[in-house]
Amino acid sequence: KKKIAIKEKNPESKAQSRIEFEAYWLKKLNKYKIGPKFISFKDNSLAYEFVEGIFIMDFVINSTEKDIRKVLRAVFDQMFILDSLGINKEEMHHPYKHVLITKSKKPVLLDFERANNTEKPSNVTQFCQCITSTNFNSLLKAKGLNINIRKVRAAAKKYKHNINKKNFKKIISLV
Repeated sequence: KKKIAIKEKNPESKAQSRIEFEAYWLKKLNKYKIGPKFISFKDNSLAYEFVEGIFIMDFVINSTEKDIRKVLRAVFDQMFILDSLGINKEEMHHPYKHVLITKSKKPVLLDFERANNTEKPSNVTQFCQCITSTNFNSLLKAKGLNINIRKVRAAAKKYKHNINKKNFKKIISLV
């Protein structure tokens, strides 16, 4: 009785096994409460629970400073889990269509077909790039969130060279 989303390969696409990769990652990441809930993968079709929500930029535009801060930190928490697992989601420096915010203000990451295992994951640092970009940061400022771009980028650089909880908490303290 729930809404589901079905993802199938675009017949025009030359990409190989992307839907299968996404199914693999969703099954794995659902254990950490990341991504939409995986339902099935068969006949090159991926089914997962439909996520009702709005994209992160629309959420920022239409929300309070307090709610925005809470959601950004929740996104960062998911990014840190991915980094800790050695998984690079990709596209988090420009996540506008990859993060949905539900009515209960829970961020849900979408589109894992490009995710991969790596020794140098960069989800947290890519999301730092996003929130310190001119467009995103100006939206945050308009909502009363004055993020010190220089400090966030310095903390991200330190985190990149030594991915650990302490360096992650420094970033979170600046958001």
